[in-house]
Amino acid sequence: MRKYLHRIADDILEKKLKTSGAVQIKGTMWCGKTTTAKEHAASYVLMDDPEEGERNQSLASSFPRDFLSRKAPMLIDEWQIVPSIWDAVRNEVDRRDEFGQFILTGSASPLEDEENRIHHSGTGRIVTMTMRPMTLYESEFSSGRVSLSSLFTDAGYIDEASDKSLEDIAVALCRGGWPRGVGLPDETALELPYNFLEETINSKRIKDRNGRKSPQEITRLVRSYARNVSTQASRRLIAKDMGNDGDKPFNDETLVSYLSMLENLYIIEELPAWNPNVRSSIAVQSAYTRHFTDPSIAVAALGLSPDMLLADLNTFGLLFESMCIRDLRTYAEYLNGKLFHYRDNSGLEADAVMVLRDGRWAAIEVKLAGEDRINEGAKNLLRIRERIDTEKMNLKEPSFLMVLTAKKNAYRRKDGVYEVPVSLLAP
Repeated sequence: MRKYLHRIADDILEKKLKTSGAVQIKGTMWCGKTTTAKEHAASYVLMDDPEEGERNQSLASSFPRDFLSRKAPMLIDEWQIVPSIWDAVRNEVDRRDEFGQFILTGSASPLEDEENRIHHSGTGRIVTMTMRPMTLYESEFSSGRVSLSSLFTDAGYIDEASDKSLEDIAVALCRGGWPRGVGLPDETALELPYNFLEETINSKRIKDRNGRKSPQEITRLVRSYARNVSTQASRRLIAKDMGNDGDKPFNDETLVSYLSMLENLYIIEELPAWNPNVRSSIAVQSAYTRHFTDPSIAVAALGLSPDMLLADLNTFGLLFESMCIRDLRTYAEYLNGKLFHYRDNSGLEADAVMVLRDGRWAAIEVKLAGEDRINEGAKNLLRIRERIDTEKMNLKEPSFLMVLTAKKNAYRRKDGVYEVPVSLLAP
């Protein structure tokens, strides 16, 4: 049996179980939700179990009180198969009036038809957390010697070095953050994203709002989305790009339907824009940045390999940004914060803005390598700091500014901007 590697989600789940009757863990399949939830559960039921699934579903539908009588915290895996469980859990939490009673996990949102409708939101009884594939820190690729928490507390002098090469970064990106890949040789782990994509495309859950299923159409869409990863590409541009595969682009209604489906399966996770007040009349854009929940999905969609990334640094850079965003989202949640991107109509941008609940914030640019690009990223961050009207927003000055790279050394530049390899980063 493989050793269980501690996940950031363990700490988040433990905290939420102490303050809520039930916790829903959502996220894509293969990211480790069930394994992590079992670490905290006193009992569990698998709704899609090959042997007991049908019995469990019948009991949950017909006798929910009996079904929920197992020892707490009770894990209900793939709960969305019987959506009525949501309301039953909510009612049972009310009846018991105790924290830490249930954990719900699922790799898809429930159907929204009349028969399966959820009648209550669960507010105040069921809290939600998102779990993603493993960060570089969780998979022990990152040494974690540069802590975001420390930088938010005291952004002082740092001087650290990574032992990871650009080739190592390329392999880690293509392997992805899939827990089952940890410890496997590269030639095996590099196949997992391809297996994930194939299983996803052929899944029974893949269908549009009209119940239509077309693996060919989904393949075209995922490939087009992958070509536009880490950009604010519009739906129109994605549809037009799909036509480059020799097939007719989707109409907008079909495209929206399929994108919604991929979002409900937690395969894509777009990064929202930060809309602060600025000291000038320049408009802040509100478009989302396109990202997969793990960049290795884009690698599989485009048929790439580590060697191909090293030969195409432009594509490598976009996918490297997406990998950094994956990690930063998880780190932000650990720090009680959220992640955004910033871009205004003058072209000034930050790939990531981490905003904590207490108002502290930091702006981050992602640059694979190249001194000119890193210097450009640092200048952008300094300009953003000057442009944000912190007084009008009742915000503090940024705790730090950072250029996240694939280089080896972490240090504070003369201009005050931190240059940090992602292979050193930790929450």
